[in-house]
Amino acid sequence: MTGRDDLAWCTPDCLPEELLAFGSAVQDGLAVGAAGKTGVLDLELAPLAGSTKVVRQYQRAPLHIFRPIYLDPARPDMAFVFPQQQGDGLVQGDRYRMDIDCAPGSAVHITTQAATKVFGARDNFATQLVNLRVGAGAVLEYLPDPVVPFRTSRLFQRTCLTTAPDATVIMGEILLPGRVAHDEAHAYDLCWMETEVRSPDGTLLFTDTVRLRPGGLDDPRSPGLLGEYDVVATMYVVASRMPLPDLVLLLRGALAEVPDVLAGVTELPAACGAAVRVLGHTSRSVQTAMHAAWDRTRVSLLGASAPDLRKG
Repeated sequence: MTGRDDLAWCTPDCLPEELLAFGSAVQDGLAVGAAGKTGVLDLELAPLAGSTKVVRQYQRAPLHIFRPIYLDPARPDMAFVFPQQQGDGLVQGDRYRMDIDCAPGSAVHITTQAATKVFGARDNFATQLVNLRVGAGAVLEYLPDPVVPFRTSRLFQRTCLTTAPDATVIMGEILLPGRVAHDEAHAYDLCWMETEVRSPDGTLLFTDTVRLRPGGLDDPRSPGLLGEYDVVATMYVVASRMPLPDLVLLLRGALAEVPDVLAGVTELPAACGAAVRVLGHTSRSVQTAMHAAWDRTRVSLLGASAPDLRKG
């Protein structure tokens, strides 16, 4: 039995007590660890013959990919990979893990085909662990579509990035309030999304956590969290190709042109890059702001504007 066949392989360690309080046995549906509940995607991408190719691939349902596509005429070497899942979204007891290694000199864009739905839970919770490793001189864009937590859903997501000092990483996430049309704005039980970034020798560069629990101390309506806003997004630009003060000014300039959002930009610890946080009333306004920040950063760091991802 390999590690990938073990439930523990797919389950993040050191889960918070707040989440474990929802860890009852599933009474209605497949148990934790059952077939189809532990999704695994393990990829390595490397430069070959002028473009980036998948050189190692292991997948276990419900996670899978099709072959990469090449969407950016300005960066024909960049592989665009769309992880997919069978079914409509995450349900209680699901344990997903993705490991994506970007070899030195590779250029990779990882995104999803659509928003990630997190369905309501009665007994348990869902987790997603994403491990990203970026080698020397490589470029990674990790920009999945928004997460949509349904009523009574419980989600724990951990994204761990290990990046070489001369790599370039643009990484983001967007959290919607839920199915607003169904009167489900912030009706989930718990949404915990944490990000951890390290250097290749294991040195911690920074961590960031978005922890929202409606009705509790971490109620999203708190003035110290989202306040009057419903949608929150974060982008991290981890790069050394531009002086940090210039990068911060660049991002602030891009976001200043987007109406109807509240946005802030700051230098990251360890002088490794910059972080963007965006609040908005609608998904459209926040996604417009994130696209503006991505596009402006891409032009300055990669010499190419954001391509059309051909979604929808």
